[in-house]
Amino acid sequence: MQTALEAVKKGADGYVVTPVKMGELLTMIREHLKKQQEAGKYTEQKVVEFIEARAKELDTHKYYLPECQR
Repeated sequence: MQTALEAVKKGADGYVVTPVKMGELLTMIREHLKKQQEAGKYTEQKVVEFIEARAKELDTHKYYLPECQR
């Protein structure tokens, strides 16, 4: 828990502990990008492109993860 607190203090927007389920990770990414979009940092199209690219990468890698992490 100390590491998570240190990371947030240094500017991290969140902290992921393992094992993490891909669905949970995608939800965290979507929420972060939505906040960034609301702050005017990203256009809606950039957010959609990022989520689709990350989802595709994660989908490709899920076959290499243990069942408990999917």
